[in-house]
Order: sequence, then C-alpha cells, then structure tokens
Amino acid sequence: MTDKLAPQPCTENLIATVRSSLQNVRKLLASGLQSDDTQAQLGQLQILEQLLLDQDARLDAINRVLEEFNYSVAHELCAPLRRISGFTREIKLRCGNVLQPEGMDCLEKILESSQQMNELIDALMQISRLSHAELQRVPLSLSQMATEIVDEWKANQTERAVLCVIQPQLAATGDAPLMRLALRKLFDNAWKYTAQMAPAIIEFGNKEYSDGQAFFVRDNGVGFDMSDSCRLFHPFQRLHDPRQFPGNGIGLTTAKRIIDLHGGRIWAEGAPNQGATFYFTIESRHC
Repeated sequence: MTDKLAPQPCTENLIATVRSSLQNVRKLLASGLQSDDTQAQLGQLQILEQLLLDQDARLDAINRVLEEFNYSVAHELCAPLRRISGFTREIKLRCGNVLQPEGMDCLEKILESSQQMNELIDALMQISRLSHAELQRVPLSLSQMATEIVDEWKANQTERAVLCVIQPQLAATGDAPLMRLALRKLFDNAWKYTAQMAPAIIEFGNKEYSDGQAFFVRDNGVGFDMSDSCRLFHPFQRLHDPRQFPGNGIGLTTAKRIIDLHGGRIWAEGAPNQGATFYFTIESRHC
C-alpha cells in the first residue's frame, strides 16, 4: 500500500470535500445527466462551500485578534517583571550580608522564577510576531542547516555523545531564518529527549509519499503516547516532567507556526520509550 501524507486540518478537509462534490455535480450537469435533484444538490453544495469559507475567514480574524492580544499582554508584562528582578537584585546587593541563608535562597528563587517568566514572555512574543511575518522565499539547503545546528550542539555540549545522521542534498524553498528556526526547534526537541539514551541517535531525512514528500527529524528518545499527540503543538502542553526535561513548552508550537506559514503541515509519530519522528512538509513554490 502506498503511503499518504498526514491528513490536513478539519476545515481544509471539509472545504476540499465540498469542492470535489461540486466539481462532480457540475460534470453531471455538463454531460446532460441533470435532474431537479442534481440542481438542488448543486445549490446546497454552493451554500455549504460559502458557509465554510465564511467560517474559515471568521476563525482567521479571531486568531489575529487573539495573537494581537497575546502580544500586547506579553509586552505589558515585561516592565513589572523587570522591576521585580531589579528590586530583588538590589535587596540581595544591599542586604546580602545580614540575611539568613533561607532569605538569600528566597531571593535566588525569585530571580530564577523571574528569568523563567521572562523567557516565556519572549517566546510568546516571538510566536505572535511569526503570525505576521513576511516570507522571503529562497532556495534552501536543509541538510546544510541541520549540519550547522548539530555542529553548534557538539561545540557547546561536548559531554554528550550523539550520533547524528543527516541525509545529504535535502533542499526546499522557503524563508531562510524562519526555516532555520523551525529546524532548530525540532532538533532541540530531539536533543533534549535523547539525553538519557546511550547511544543517542538523531536522524534527519525525507520520505516519499504518493502525494508528495515530507522531511523528518527522528530520535530514539523517550517518545510519547500517540493518544497525547494532539497536545504536542499546543503551547505549554508538556508530556513529560519539566524537572527532568526543562524548557519553555513552546518549541514545537513555534515550529508548527513556521511550517504553517510555508503552507505545509507538521505531525508526529512515536511510542513510549521507542523514540519519536516529527514530519513536516513545505509548499512547493518557484522563486
């Protein structure tokens, strides 16, 4: 059996199904095999298509409003957070010699929590900005990008022994900075969840389907239960203990936004303690 790409989102599937039905009905009408029922079907399908398109437009408008709200809230949180961090450091500097160890520990925890909050705010603002990004599509060597990301890891974390297998000559057309960021998030995810594996193995390649090709990042890490797969690309939806696998919980969300911007799709397959594979497609366009 020939593999097919992962299904598209529900609304896109419905619109595609309705349009296919419309096309079939129009063919019947053009062939002369028409009846009152066929004409009625055509009218109903046209109404349904318009309703779906209107609903899709409303959802897009709502999402834009939510993104702007998220950005505004995140931006407004920066100032009070800076004040909390600043005053905490001032107390630590002025009163450090008279505070008990418990007091100093509390100050350190405040500073640590403030830093974590600042990272989350930065991440939320980054996601909001992605929704309004203008793509500059150019030919890309995804293999070269992946190699550079891996080289940075190996230089910064020499204690890790990770076997990285990168298929050569994988190319696409897309926005270079954004696609590099998406790849980094996917590789970072694989790097994090193979931390306890010996040996750790991360692979970057592509897979041909009957209706196109998909790139993938595969690892032999802790994996996940497929019943939780719908949570993977939602912000702050952690499937594993954050104390064991730290992070801000939006890396995969960022990757999905970028792939969405490129007209592609992203999905994952995995099993507990058997690793995970993240697939993504990129809409093909000529520069």
